[in-house]
Amino acid sequence: MAILYALVARGSVVLAEFSATATNASSVSRQILEKIPGNDDSNVSYSQDRFIFHVKRTDGLSVLCMADDTAGRRIPFAFLEDIHQRFVRTYARAVHSAQAYAMNDEFSRVLSQQMEYYSNDPNADRINRLKGEMSQVRNVMIENIDKVLERGDRLELLVDKTANMQGNTFRFRKQARRFRNTVWWRNVKLTIALILLILVIIYVVLAFVCNGLTLPSCLK
Repeated sequence: MAILYALVARGSVVLAEFSATATNASSVSRQILEKIPGNDDSNVSYSQDRFIFHVKRTDGLSVLCMADDTAGRRIPFAFLEDIHQRFVRTYARAVHSAQAYAMNDEFSRVLSQQMEYYSNDPNADRINRLKGEMSQVRNVMIENIDKVLERGDRLELLVDKTANMQGNTFRFRKQARRFRNTVWWRNVKLTIALILLILVIIYVVLAFVCNGLTLPSCLK
């Protein structure tokens, strides 16, 4: 199974979690939540042995999962995006004031179902490939969490490059649109020039056929 553990938290307050197997993922996840600095939106990943902890933070809400290192990043981050949307859609404003584990009884089942889907259903990966966006999923660097936690240092926030990618994508689309417009106008001008050339040739041929008479006299 690719995704083995998941939780949803506000800051360091866990609102719901589910584990598909017995691990220390819960305790490690809490250390990650406590040590990630700042409140800015981010997508980060940390490694421990053969497992990767992926974290998506948006508007103060953190969604975290632990997955096999063989799962890559596209599927785990697609899972996190899906869980974030479902959680916000289900609980709305209650997210900002709920007590620890307030949503666990209900939402842990959702975590379980979606973990199963993203881990085992091949359609999950097909959908994400089509979305392209998971975008194509974020470029996230990985740091070894064991070394960081042993040092007692704060976890270095590994900022993904999504914002830059989106900015570059926007500029590329703008340039592409401008290029298409330029080519379109060039084709229009060439078409008009070709039509005028054909009309001139027709006029010359008619004038020649009419033995030097002007076109209006020939046509009378």
